[in-house]
Amino acid sequence: MTGASSCCSRIDSAKSFLWGALSMEQDASLRPERILDLSERLSSVAGAKIGEIARVNRAAKMLAINALIVAARAGEAGKGFAIVAEEFKKISTEIDAVAAALESQVRSDLDELSAIGGAILGHMRGQRLADLALNAIEIVDRNLYERTCDVRWWATDSAVVACLAQGDDPTARRYASERLGVILDAYTVYLDLWICDAQGRVIANGRPGRYPNVVGRSVADARWFQEGLRTATGDEFVACDIERCAVLGDAPVATYATAIRAGGEVTGKPLGVLGVHFDWRPQAQAVVDGVRLTSEERERSRVMLLDQRGRVLAASDGQGVLTETFVLDTSAGPMGSYADGDVTVGYARTPGYETYQGLGWYGCLVQAKALAERTVAAA
Repeated sequence: MTGASSCCSRIDSAKSFLWGALSMEQDASLRPERILDLSERLSSVAGAKIGEIARVNRAAKMLAINALIVAARAGEAGKGFAIVAEEFKKISTEIDAVAAALESQVRSDLDELSAIGGAILGHMRGQRLADLALNAIEIVDRNLYERTCDVRWWATDSAVVACLAQGDDPTARRYASERLGVILDAYTVYLDLWICDAQGRVIANGRPGRYPNVVGRSVADARWFQEGLRTATGDEFVACDIERCAVLGDAPVATYATAIRAGGEVTGKPLGVLGVHFDWRPQAQAVVDGVRLTSEERERSRVMLLDQRGRVLAASDGQGVLTETFVLDTSAGPMGSYADGDVTVGYARTPGYETYQGLGWYGCLVQAKALAERTVAAA
């Protein structure tokens, strides 16, 4: 093994140890930020001790000078003492030179240590933030993949199919609404489920009591309806970006849709569309709030989910949701990190999951430097 590869191996091992040993709040002394803490402390101690050496040496010099004065007054009897005092003075001068050189070298080495420590820490933090961002967006992907499975499954439900197949039969529509209500009681992550005819008119929903103005509403211009009706088979689905839905209390929703087909068959003729409206806010907030950060890190970090245009879909501080656009530098690729002033940004693009390819969303963490790092940087 070469020296370089051995060094890299040690660095990788150190990173694994540091982050493996850091189990949230268990041992704050193992935080990588301690590198800079200790460097700053060592610099302070070294400076103080070198100053003490200089102070003691100045006192010794004064004693030597006083001794020379006393020896001169003593005349012939003080000559031997004068020689000793002169040598002591020379030694004090040498000690001054050694102390000055030591201070210069120690200061230079400590500055280099701080710079290297800061660079290593910045890289480690950036990689960790990117890993946390990837974990967050993967949780979202898996969650939304389940939503795509739900909509394709429920579109084949016999009550849902019969609601459209039997035309204007009020009994079939009422039963379908009741059936959707049962589903919603079990799947609490949804706000509502809508059955739409081929013209885009909602003819049944799962929560008519909560949302009484849904039935009879036209969604013919909605992207999810239009693309859902055009799906080629029952294996296909439509996934939309987060939008507020006025008729659902202006709540932000992720809507998934697919065609309801004759006989519930995969290749059956499209009769209409099933649209399912995922309750985005509480689910997304749980993801950004659940990112594994220490309490100290959390105070100086912002966790976000962004769409492909950088629009904030969720944020740990609750600010800017669906109104703010965060400019993300993705020049490093689909996953990476970078420094932006006093903050480090880590991000990861959705990798998708199973048949859900994702919508180009990102997990993103923005973290300010710790106080020790800002102090070292200022110095």
